[in-house]
Amino acid sequence: MEIIHLSAECYPVAKVGGLADVVGSLPKYLNQQEQNCKVVMPKYGNHWLETHFFEEVYSGSFLMAGIDTKYSVQQLVKHDLGFPLFAIDIPGRFDRPGVYIDPWSSNVYWDERERSVSFQIAALEWINHFENKPDVVHCHDHHTGLVPFMMTNCNRFKELSSIPTIITVHNAEYHGRYDMNSYQLLPAFSFNNIGLLDWDGSLNSLASALKCAWKITTVSENYMKELADNSNGLEALFRQESDKSTGIINGIDNEVWDPSTDELLAVNYSFRNRKKGKQANKEVLCKEFGLNPELPTIAFIGRLVREKGADLLPDLFKIFMHSEKEVNFVLLGTGDPALHDIFSRMRSDHVGFFDATLEYNEKLAHQIYAGSDFILMPSRVEPCGLNQMFAMRYGTIPIVRAVGGLKDTVIDIVEENGYGICFDEFNLLEAEYAINRAIDLYSNKTKHAEALSKVMKLDFSWNRSAKEYITLYKDLKERAKA
Repeated sequence: MEIIHLSAECYPVAKVGGLADVVGSLPKYLNQQEQNCKVVMPKYGNHWLETHFFEEVYSGSFLMAGIDTKYSVQQLVKHDLGFPLFAIDIPGRFDRPGVYIDPWSSNVYWDERERSVSFQIAALEWINHFENKPDVVHCHDHHTGLVPFMMTNCNRFKELSSIPTIITVHNAEYHGRYDMNSYQLLPAFSFNNIGLLDWDGSLNSLASALKCAWKITTVSENYMKELADNSNGLEALFRQESDKSTGIINGIDNEVWDPSTDELLAVNYSFRNRKKGKQANKEVLCKEFGLNPELPTIAFIGRLVREKGADLLPDLFKIFMHSEKEVNFVLLGTGDPALHDIFSRMRSDHVGFFDATLEYNEKLAHQIYAGSDFILMPSRVEPCGLNQMFAMRYGTIPIVRAVGGLKDTVIDIVEENGYGICFDEFNLLEAEYAINRAIDLYSNKTKHAEALSKVMKLDFSWNRSAKEYITLYKDLKERAKA
Protein backbone atom coordinates (compact mmCIF):
# COMPACT_ATOMS: atom_id res chain seq x y z
CA MET A 1 0.00 0.00 0.00
CA GLU A 2 1.01 3.58 -0.65
CA ILE A 3 0.92 5.66 2.56
CA ILE A 4 1.91 9.30 2.87
CA HIS A 5 2.84 10.59 6.33
CA LEU A 6 2.45 14.34 6.83
CA SER A 7 4.29 15.81 9.80
CA ALA A 8 5.96 18.96 11.10
CA GLU A 9 8.82 16.88 12.57
CA CYS A 10 10.88 13.86 11.60
CA TYR A 11 14.04 12.54 13.27
CA PRO A 12 16.86 13.17 12.47
CA VAL A 13 15.80 15.98 10.12
CA ALA A 14 13.98 18.25 12.57
CA LYS A 15 13.13 17.29 16.14
CA VAL A 16 11.41 19.04 19.02
CA GLY A 17 9.87 16.06 20.81
CA GLY A 18 8.61 12.50 20.51
CA LEU A 19 6.62 13.26 17.36
CA ALA A 20 9.91 13.37 15.42
CA ASP A 21 11.00 9.99 16.79
CA VAL A 22 7.73 8.36 15.75
CA VAL A 23 7.66 9.80 12.24
CA GLY A 24 11.33 8.94 11.80
CA SER A 25 10.76 5.30 12.77
CA LEU A 26 7.24 4.08 11.98
CA PRO A 27 7.48 4.52 8.17
CA LYS A 28 10.78 2.62 8.14
CA TYR A 29 9.30 -0.34 9.98
CA LEU A 30 6.20 -0.26 7.78
CA ASN A 31 8.42 -0.37 4.69
CA GLN A 32 10.30 -3.32 6.13
CA GLN A 33 6.93 -5.08 6.16
CA GLU A 34 6.45 -4.43 2.43
CA GLN A 35 4.52 -1.18 2.57
CA ASN A 36 5.38 1.92 0.55
CA CYS A 37 5.58 4.87 2.95
CA LYS A 38 6.75 8.40 2.25
CA VAL A 39 7.25 11.25 4.72
CA VAL A 40 6.39 14.83 3.76
CA MET A 41 7.46 17.72 6.00
CA PRO A 42 8.37 21.42 5.74
CA LYS A 43 11.86 22.38 4.63
CA TYR A 44 13.27 24.36 7.54
CA GLY A 45 16.47 26.36 7.47
CA ASN A 46 18.22 24.13 9.99
CA HIS A 47 21.68 22.58 9.84
CA TRP A 48 20.54 19.07 8.87
CA LEU A 49 18.46 20.18 5.92
CA GLU A 50 21.07 22.65 4.73
CA THR A 51 23.86 20.05 4.77
CA HIS A 52 22.01 17.30 2.87
CA PHE A 53 21.32 17.28 -0.84
CA PHE A 54 17.76 17.55 -2.18
CA GLU A 55 16.50 17.58 -5.74
CA GLU A 56 13.30 19.29 -6.85
CA VAL A 57 10.55 16.93 -8.00
CA TYR A 58 7.65 19.37 -8.29
CA SER A 59 6.89 23.06 -8.06
CA GLY A 60 3.78 25.14 -8.17
CA SER A 61 1.80 27.91 -6.55
CA PHE A 62 -1.57 28.51 -4.94
CA LEU A 63 -3.59 31.43 -3.67
CA MET A 64 -3.82 31.84 0.09
CA ALA A 65 -6.09 34.71 1.12
CA GLY A 66 -5.60 36.13 -2.38
CA ILE A 67 -1.79 36.04 -2.16
CA ASP A 68 0.14 33.95 -4.67
CA THR A 69 2.23 31.46 -2.70
CA LYS A 70 5.01 29.61 -4.50
CA TYR A 71 6.38 26.28 -3.28
CA SER A 72 8.58 23.42 -4.38
CA VAL A 73 8.71 19.78 -3.33
CA GLN A 74 12.23 18.45 -2.89
CA GLN A 75 13.32 14.84 -2.35
CA LEU A 76 16.28 13.83 -0.19
CA VAL A 77 18.96 12.19 -2.33
CA LYS A 78 21.16 9.29 -1.21
CA HIS A 79 19.50 8.71 2.13
CA ASP A 80 19.48 5.80 4.55
CA LEU A 81 16.37 6.77 6.52
CA GLY A 82 14.40 3.70 5.42
CA PHE A 83 11.80 5.75 3.57
CA PRO A 84 11.68 8.49 0.90
CA LEU A 85 11.71 11.95 2.50
CA PHE A 86 10.14 14.96 0.78
CA ALA A 87 10.56 18.51 2.08
CA ILE A 88 8.25 21.31 0.98
CA ASP A 89 10.05 24.59 0.52
CA ILE A 90 7.89 27.70 0.89
CA PRO A 91 10.16 30.76 0.64
CA GLY A 92 9.64 33.23 3.44
CA ARG A 93 7.78 30.74 5.65
CA PHE A 94 10.03 27.82 6.63
CA ASP A 95 13.53 28.94 5.70
CA ARG A 96 14.30 29.62 9.38
CA PRO A 97 16.24 27.54 11.92
CA GLY A 98 13.40 26.86 14.37
CA VAL A 99 10.58 24.35 13.93
CA TYR A 100 7.99 26.25 15.97
CA ILE A 101 10.01 28.78 17.95
CA ASP A 102 12.49 31.45 16.95
CA PRO A 103 15.72 30.34 18.69
CA TRP A 104 16.86 33.97 19.01
CA SER A 105 13.79 35.31 20.80
CA SER A 106 12.40 32.03 22.25
CA ASN A 107 8.98 33.10 20.97
CA VAL A 108 6.59 31.29 18.67
CA TYR A 109 6.96 32.59 15.11
CA TRP A 110 4.60 35.50 14.42
CA ASP A 111 3.18 33.80 11.30
CA GLU A 112 2.66 30.35 12.85
CA ARG A 113 -0.85 30.15 11.39
CA GLU A 114 0.23 31.00 7.85
CA ARG A 115 3.17 28.60 8.04
CA SER A 116 0.99 25.71 9.13
CA VAL A 117 -1.80 26.33 6.63
CA SER A 118 0.55 26.92 3.68
CA PHE A 119 2.39 23.65 4.32
CA GLN A 120 -0.84 21.67 4.40
CA ILE A 121 -2.19 23.28 1.23
CA ALA A 122 1.11 22.77 -0.61
CA ALA A 123 1.21 19.09 0.36
CA LEU A 124 -2.32 18.54 -0.96
CA GLU A 125 -1.59 20.52 -4.14
CA TRP A 126 1.27 18.13 -4.84
CA ILE A 127 -0.71 14.98 -3.99
CA ASN A 128 -3.56 16.26 -6.15
CA HIS A 129 -1.26 16.06 -9.17
CA PHE A 130 -0.27 12.41 -8.56
CA GLU A 131 -1.23 10.11 -11.40
CA ASN A 132 -1.56 7.27 -8.87
CA LYS A 133 -3.11 8.57 -5.69
CA PRO A 134 -2.02 7.17 -2.28
CA ASP A 135 -4.11 4.56 -0.48
CA VAL A 136 -3.96 6.44 2.84
CA VAL A 137 -2.91 9.92 4.00
CA HIS A 138 -1.65 9.66 7.58
CA CYS A 139 -1.63 13.01 9.44
CA HIS A 140 0.29 13.64 12.64
CA ASP A 141 -0.95 16.10 15.28
CA HIS A 142 -2.66 19.45 14.78
CA HIS A 143 0.05 20.76 12.43
CA THR A 144 -1.59 18.63 9.70
CA GLY A 145 -5.09 18.62 11.21
CA LEU A 146 -6.74 20.67 8.45
CA VAL A 147 -5.81 18.12 5.78
CA PRO A 148 -8.79 15.76 6.37
CA PHE A 149 -11.19 18.73 6.12
CA MET A 150 -9.63 20.09 2.94
CA MET A 151 -9.58 16.66 1.27
CA THR A 152 -13.29 16.16 1.82
CA ASN A 153 -14.62 19.72 1.54
CA CYS A 154 -12.44 22.03 -0.56
CA ASN A 155 -13.53 22.22 -4.19
CA ARG A 156 -9.92 22.18 -5.35
CA PHE A 157 -9.28 18.75 -3.81
CA LYS A 158 -12.42 16.84 -4.84
CA GLU A 159 -10.29 14.10 -6.42
CA LEU A 160 -8.83 13.34 -2.99
CA SER A 161 -12.15 13.02 -1.15
CA SER A 162 -12.28 9.21 -1.40
CA ILE A 163 -8.77 8.70 0.03
CA PRO A 164 -8.90 7.54 3.70
CA THR A 165 -7.26 9.80 6.27
CA ILE A 166 -5.89 9.06 9.73
CA ILE A 167 -5.07 11.60 12.41
CA THR A 168 -2.66 10.38 15.06
CA VAL A 169 -2.86 12.45 18.23
CA HIS A 170 0.59 12.59 19.78
CA ASN A 171 -0.27 15.36 22.22
CA ALA A 172 -3.79 16.74 22.67
CA GLU A 173 -2.57 19.65 24.80
CA TYR A 174 -1.97 21.58 21.58
CA HIS A 175 -4.80 22.15 19.11
CA GLY A 176 -3.65 24.56 16.41
CA ARG A 177 -6.33 27.02 17.42
CA TYR A 178 -6.93 30.27 15.53
CA ASP A 179 -9.64 32.91 15.19
CA MET A 180 -12.62 31.78 13.14
CA ASN A 181 -11.87 34.16 10.27
CA SER A 182 -8.78 32.06 9.54
CA TYR A 183 -11.00 29.87 7.35
CA GLN A 184 -10.37 32.48 4.64
CA LEU A 185 -6.83 31.11 4.25
CA LEU A 186 -8.20 27.78 2.99
CA PRO A 187 -9.19 26.98 -0.59
CA ALA A 188 -12.90 27.56 -1.36
CA PHE A 189 -15.44 25.24 0.26
CA SER A 190 -19.17 25.28 0.97
CA PHE A 191 -19.87 27.64 3.86
CA ASN A 192 -22.48 25.12 5.03
CA ASN A 193 -19.59 22.97 6.24
CA ILE A 194 -17.77 25.60 8.28
CA GLY A 195 -18.94 23.87 11.47
CA LEU A 196 -16.39 21.14 10.76
CA LEU A 197 -13.68 23.70 11.49
CA ASP A 198 -15.32 25.25 14.52
CA TRP A 199 -14.85 24.29 18.15
CA ASP A 200 -15.89 26.66 20.90
CA GLY A 201 -15.97 29.62 18.54
CA SER A 202 -12.48 29.13 17.12
CA LEU A 203 -11.00 27.43 14.11
CA ASN A 204 -9.50 24.38 15.84
CA SER A 205 -7.21 22.27 13.63
CA LEU A 206 -7.16 19.22 15.88
CA ALA A 207 -10.92 19.30 16.46
CA SER A 208 -11.48 19.50 12.71
CA ALA A 209 -9.24 16.47 12.19
CA LEU A 210 -11.15 14.48 14.83
CA LYS A 211 -14.40 15.27 13.01
CA CYS A 212 -13.21 14.72 9.44
CA ALA A 213 -10.57 11.97 9.54
CA TRP A 214 -11.71 8.44 8.76
CA LYS A 215 -9.81 7.11 11.76
CA ILE A 216 -8.32 8.55 14.95
CA THR A 217 -5.35 6.92 16.64
CA THR A 218 -3.45 7.88 19.75
CA VAL A 219 -0.05 6.71 20.86
CA SER A 220 -1.16 4.43 23.68
CA GLU A 221 -4.34 2.69 24.77
CA ASN A 222 -4.44 4.37 28.16
CA TYR A 223 -3.96 7.83 26.65
CA MET A 224 -6.98 7.26 24.42
CA LYS A 225 -9.08 6.60 27.53
CA GLU A 226 -7.68 9.67 29.30
CA LEU A 227 -8.53 12.02 26.43
CA ALA A 228 -12.23 11.58 27.08
CA ASP A 229 -11.66 13.21 30.48
CA ASN A 230 -8.65 15.46 29.87
CA SER A 231 -7.84 16.88 26.44
CA ASN A 232 -7.70 20.64 27.01
CA GLY A 233 -11.31 21.24 26.00
CA LEU A 234 -11.88 18.47 23.46
CA GLU A 235 -13.20 15.89 25.92
CA ALA A 236 -16.74 15.84 24.52
CA LEU A 237 -15.45 15.48 20.96
CA PHE A 238 -13.18 12.56 21.85
CA ARG A 239 -16.15 10.85 23.47
CA GLN A 240 -18.31 11.61 20.45
CA GLU A 241 -15.75 10.14 18.03
CA SER A 242 -14.82 7.13 20.17
CA ASP A 243 -16.24 4.59 17.69
CA LYS A 244 -13.56 5.46 15.13
CA SER A 245 -10.75 5.79 17.67
CA THR A 246 -8.06 3.35 18.79
CA GLY A 247 -4.85 3.44 20.79
CA ILE A 248 -1.67 1.94 19.32
CA ILE A 249 1.39 2.10 21.54
CA ASN A 250 4.45 3.76 20.02
CA GLY A 251 7.63 1.82 19.49
CA ILE A 252 11.29 2.75 19.25
CA ASP A 253 13.83 2.17 16.54
CA ASN A 254 16.01 -0.66 17.82
CA GLU A 255 18.61 0.07 15.16
CA VAL A 256 19.12 3.63 16.42
CA TRP A 257 18.71 2.77 20.10
CA ASP A 258 21.13 -0.13 20.49
CA PRO A 259 23.80 0.11 23.20
CA SER A 260 25.96 -2.46 21.41
CA THR A 261 26.36 -0.28 18.30
CA ASP A 262 25.47 3.25 19.47
CA GLU A 263 28.27 5.51 18.22
CA LEU A 264 27.28 8.22 20.72
CA LEU A 265 28.26 6.11 23.74
CA ALA A 266 31.65 6.16 25.43
CA VAL A 267 31.53 2.36 25.81
CA ASN A 268 29.33 -0.04 23.86
CA TYR A 269 27.76 -3.00 25.62
CA SER A 270 25.09 -5.65 25.17
CA PHE A 271 22.85 -7.74 27.38
CA ARG A 272 25.69 -10.22 27.84
CA ASN A 273 28.07 -7.68 29.46
CA ARG A 274 25.39 -5.26 30.71
CA LYS A 275 26.72 -4.82 34.26
CA LYS A 276 30.25 -4.02 33.17
CA GLY A 277 29.05 -1.82 30.29
CA LYS A 278 26.64 0.17 32.44
CA GLN A 279 29.30 0.77 35.07
CA ALA A 280 31.83 1.97 32.48
CA ASN A 281 29.36 4.46 31.03
CA LYS A 282 28.31 5.57 34.49
CA GLU A 283 31.90 6.39 35.39
CA VAL A 284 32.23 8.49 32.23
CA LEU A 285 28.97 10.31 32.96
CA CYS A 286 29.80 10.95 36.61
CA LYS A 287 33.29 12.16 35.78
CA GLU A 288 31.83 14.68 33.32
CA PHE A 289 29.43 16.03 35.94
CA GLY A 290 31.67 15.69 38.99
CA LEU A 291 29.49 13.04 40.66
CA ASN A 292 30.31 9.96 42.72
CA PRO A 293 29.76 6.83 40.58
CA GLU A 294 29.23 4.73 43.72
CA LEU A 295 25.90 6.49 44.38
CA PRO A 296 22.61 5.70 42.63
CA THR A 297 22.24 8.09 39.70
CA ILE A 298 18.77 9.31 38.70
CA ALA A 299 18.27 11.25 35.46
CA PHE A 300 15.61 13.46 33.93
CA ILE A 301 15.72 14.02 30.17
CA GLY A 302 13.09 16.11 28.46
CA ARG A 303 11.34 19.41 28.03
CA LEU A 304 11.22 21.55 31.16
CA VAL A 305 7.49 22.17 30.94
CA ARG A 306 4.44 21.64 33.08
CA GLU A 307 3.20 18.61 31.10
CA LYS A 308 6.41 16.74 31.89
CA GLY A 309 6.12 17.54 35.60
CA ALA A 310 9.37 19.53 35.47
CA ASP A 311 8.06 22.08 37.97
CA LEU A 312 8.02 19.34 40.62
CA LEU A 313 11.72 18.61 40.22
CA PRO A 314 13.44 21.46 42.11
CA ASP A 315 11.62 20.79 45.40
CA LEU A 316 11.87 17.04 44.87
CA PHE A 317 15.63 17.16 44.32
CA LYS A 318 16.14 19.50 47.29
CA ILE A 319 14.43 17.02 49.61
CA PHE A 320 17.22 14.56 48.92
CA MET A 321 19.98 17.15 48.78
CA HIS A 322 19.15 17.95 52.42
CA SER A 323 18.56 14.37 53.57
CA GLU A 324 20.93 11.73 54.86
CA LYS A 325 20.40 9.57 51.80
CA GLU A 326 23.06 10.13 49.16
CA VAL A 327 21.96 10.13 45.53
CA ASN A 328 23.01 11.80 42.27
CA PHE A 329 20.61 13.75 40.06
CA VAL A 330 21.37 14.57 36.42
CA LEU A 331 19.11 16.75 34.28
CA LEU A 332 19.12 17.46 30.54
CA GLY A 333 16.55 19.65 28.86
CA THR A 334 15.25 23.06 27.90
CA GLY A 335 11.99 24.88 28.45
CA ASP A 336 10.61 27.24 31.08
CA PRO A 337 13.12 30.09 31.61
CA ALA A 338 12.17 30.25 35.31
CA LEU A 339 13.19 26.59 35.71
CA HIS A 340 16.43 27.32 33.85
CA ASP A 341 17.28 29.92 36.50
CA ILE A 342 16.41 27.57 39.37
CA PHE A 343 18.47 24.67 38.02
CA SER A 344 21.41 26.97 37.24
CA ARG A 345 21.49 28.05 40.89
CA MET A 346 21.11 24.46 42.08
CA ARG A 347 24.18 23.44 40.10
CA SER A 348 26.38 25.68 42.26
CA ASP A 349 24.46 24.98 45.49
CA HIS A 350 24.68 21.18 45.26
CA VAL A 351 28.02 20.47 43.61
CA GLY A 352 28.82 16.76 43.64
CA PHE A 353 25.19 15.63 43.84
CA PHE A 354 23.34 17.54 41.12
CA ASP A 355 24.12 18.88 37.68
CA ALA A 356 22.03 20.17 34.80
CA THR A 357 22.70 20.72 31.11
CA LEU A 358 20.12 23.21 29.88
CA GLU A 359 20.25 22.55 26.16
CA TYR A 360 19.29 20.03 23.50
CA ASN A 361 22.13 17.54 23.27
CA GLU A 362 21.45 14.23 21.54
CA LYS A 363 24.89 12.76 22.25
CA LEU A 364 24.65 13.53 25.96
CA ALA A 365 21.13 12.11 26.08
CA HIS A 366 22.43 8.75 24.84
CA GLN A 367 25.24 8.80 27.40
CA ILE A 368 22.79 9.59 30.19
CA TYR A 369 20.54 6.69 29.17
CA ALA A 370 23.56 4.38 29.29
CA GLY A 371 25.22 5.79 32.39
CA SER A 372 22.27 6.36 34.72
CA ASP A 373 20.70 3.80 37.02
CA PHE A 374 17.19 5.28 36.86
CA ILE A 375 15.19 7.57 34.56
CA LEU A 376 12.62 9.82 36.26
CA MET A 377 9.36 10.74 34.45
CA PRO A 378 6.89 12.45 36.84
CA SER A 379 4.61 13.60 34.01
CA ARG A 380 1.25 15.25 34.42
CA VAL A 381 0.49 14.23 30.82
CA GLU A 382 2.38 11.57 28.87
CA PRO A 383 0.57 10.36 25.72
CA CYS A 384 3.00 7.51 25.22
CA GLY A 385 6.47 8.41 26.34
CA LEU A 386 9.57 7.18 24.56
CA ASN A 387 12.22 8.05 27.12
CA GLN A 388 11.24 5.13 29.35
CA MET A 389 11.62 2.78 26.36
CA PHE A 390 14.99 4.26 25.37
CA ALA A 391 16.15 3.97 28.98
CA MET A 392 15.09 0.36 29.40
CA ARG A 393 16.79 -0.57 26.14
CA TYR A 394 20.00 0.70 27.82
CA GLY A 395 19.34 -1.06 31.14
CA THR A 396 18.11 2.01 33.01
CA ILE A 397 15.13 1.43 35.29
CA PRO A 398 12.14 3.80 34.96
CA ILE A 399 10.57 5.76 37.82
CA VAL A 400 7.28 6.97 36.36
CA ARG A 401 3.92 8.41 37.23
CA ALA A 402 1.33 5.87 36.07
CA VAL A 403 -0.29 8.04 33.42
CA GLY A 404 -0.88 7.67 29.67
CA GLY A 405 1.59 5.41 27.92
CA LEU A 406 3.77 5.18 31.01
CA LYS A 407 1.03 3.10 32.59
CA ASP A 408 0.94 0.88 29.49
CA THR A 409 4.69 0.27 29.34
CA VAL A 410 5.97 0.16 32.93
CA ILE A 411 4.93 -2.53 35.43
CA ASP A 412 5.77 -1.84 39.06
CA ILE A 413 8.43 -4.08 40.49
CA VAL A 414 6.10 -5.34 43.24
CA GLU A 415 3.77 -6.78 40.58
CA GLU A 416 4.24 -10.12 38.87
CA ASN A 417 6.91 -9.74 36.17
CA GLY A 418 7.39 -6.11 37.25
CA TYR A 419 10.53 -4.15 36.49
CA GLY A 420 9.94 -0.44 37.22
CA ILE A 421 8.80 1.94 39.94
CA CYS A 422 5.41 3.64 39.59
CA PHE A 423 3.46 6.23 41.55
CA ASP A 424 -0.09 7.44 40.99
CA GLU A 425 -0.67 11.00 42.16
CA PHE A 426 1.24 14.06 41.01
CA ASN A 427 2.62 15.36 44.29
CA LEU A 428 5.89 15.59 46.19
CA LEU A 429 4.99 12.94 48.73
CA GLU A 430 4.41 10.19 46.19
CA ALA A 431 7.37 11.19 44.03
CA GLU A 432 9.63 11.24 47.10
CA TYR A 433 8.44 7.78 48.09
CA ALA A 434 9.13 6.50 44.58
CA ILE A 435 12.72 7.78 44.66
CA ASN A 436 13.25 6.25 48.09
CA ARG A 437 12.09 2.94 46.63
CA ALA A 438 14.62 3.37 43.82
CA ILE A 439 17.43 4.04 46.30
CA ASP A 440 16.44 0.95 48.27
CA LEU A 441 16.35 -1.12 45.07
CA TYR A 442 19.83 0.09 44.14
CA SER A 443 21.16 -0.95 47.55
CA ASN A 444 19.79 -4.47 47.05
CA LYS A 445 22.32 -5.67 44.48
CA THR A 446 20.45 -8.90 43.70
CA LYS A 447 17.08 -7.27 43.03
CA HIS A 448 18.67 -4.41 41.14
CA ALA A 449 20.50 -6.85 38.89
CA GLU A 450 17.25 -8.75 38.28
CA ALA A 451 15.44 -5.54 37.29
CA LEU A 452 18.28 -4.52 34.98
CA SER A 453 18.10 -7.92 33.29
CA LYS A 454 14.33 -7.69 32.85
CA VAL A 455 14.26 -4.23 31.27
CA MET A 456 16.97 -5.08 28.76
CA LYS A 457 15.01 -8.16 27.62
CA LEU A 458 11.87 -6.17 26.84
CA ASP A 459 11.05 -5.52 23.19
CA PHE A 460 9.54 -2.10 22.49
CA SER A 461 10.47 -2.05 18.79
CA TRP A 462 8.05 -0.84 16.13
CA ASN A 463 7.49 -4.35 14.71
CA ARG A 464 4.32 -5.10 16.67
CA SER A 465 2.85 -1.61 16.35
CA ALA A 466 3.61 -1.51 12.62
CA LYS A 467 1.55 -4.67 12.17
CA GLU A 468 -1.39 -2.98 13.92
CA TYR A 469 -1.11 0.03 11.60
CA ILE A 470 -0.98 -2.21 8.53
CA THR A 471 -4.21 -3.90 9.64
CA LEU A 472 -5.75 -0.46 10.08
CA TYR A 473 -4.59 0.71 6.63
CA LYS A 474 -5.99 -2.43 4.98
CA ASP A 475 -9.37 -1.96 6.66
CA LEU A 476 -9.53 1.64 5.46
CA LYS A 477 -8.54 0.66 1.93
CA GLU A 478 -11.38 -1.87 1.85
CA ARG A 479 -13.82 0.76 3.13
CA ALA A 480 -12.71 3.12 0.38
CA LYS A 481 -13.51 0.48 -2.24
CA ALA A 482 -16.99 -0.17 -0.86
